[in-house]
Amino acid sequence: MDDPTPTVPAGIPELDASTPRNTASRAQLLIITGMSGAGRSQTAQSLEDLDWYVVDNLPPRMLQPLARMMTPEGDGVHRLAVVVDVRSRSFFSEFMTTLDQLQEAHIEYQVLFLDTSDSVLVRRYEQVRRPHPLQGKGRILDGIQAERELLNPIRDRANIYIDTTNYSVHDLARKIREVVADEEPDGLNITVMSFGFKYGLPLDADHVVDVRFFANPYWVTELRHLSGKDEAVAKYVLSQPGARDFAENYVNTIAPVLNGYLRELKPFVTIAVGCTGGRHRSVAICEYMAKLLREKDFSVRTAHRDLGKE
Repeated sequence: MDDPTPTVPAGIPELDASTPRNTASRAQLLIITGMSGAGRSQTAQSLEDLDWYVVDNLPPRMLQPLARMMTPEGDGVHRLAVVVDVRSRSFFSEFMTTLDQLQEAHIEYQVLFLDTSDSVLVRRYEQVRRPHPLQGKGRILDGIQAERELLNPIRDRANIYIDTTNYSVHDLARKIREVVADEEPDGLNITVMSFGFKYGLPLDADHVVDVRFFANPYWVTELRHLSGKDEAVAKYVLSQPGARDFAENYVNTIAPVLNGYLRELKPFVTIAVGCTGGRHRSVAICEYMAKLLREKDFSVRTAHRDLGKE
């Protein structure tokens, strides 16, 4: 199959660290377009995660009214990303005219064009088992070729170009974060949660720690009605041989793993600490682990799923 790698059109910068960014002092309008299957949806999702207001499959004639609703400061929409593509069918023919109208109205915008090789597009459509929007009764390649011809004028007019041929969804998300949005993730958000095994494992746990091997305060009459948040119970649990060492060694082991989550764009992590009922041992160890993680400059919250259960 003749499948040339997409080349960057003349005059269009491929997205990299030197691409000019929008400044935060004015409203930002980003128009996302390009080949169907090249990553428009992933790009939109990445921007949405960065608190952009995202509109998908917008008819081009609606661009100007929507852009006029933006505000550079105060309440309202400051950063607007709009996906415009051939799904808008007959409306798409108005795209070039609409861009001219935006310029005439002195509305600043950037056009981000996403491209991919034909072979990758064919593979992606075969995987999802959906027809190309311009395929009609022909082959997938017929639809791809028709779309390329339709998009050529817009491709030449774009000021940001990304070839996603060799990108995973995570690669594309990183590129959008690093360059288009000029932002890095806000930081890792860690939840250390206590739970009781008898009530089941937390469904959203990334790591599970079992502390049922420590002596149970439940069997100490004066501690039974208390919880791991009470000083007497916490002292009872943490003074047991190896308790503090266990928590400290676990935190030291997992700290490098937690830093890796940010590199993989996973900003939320849950560590679940379990005992039998989720009232004494798990709560005490959970609070102590959270303290140790905070000392390593992680952002940590605690949650006690089963603390109020009998």
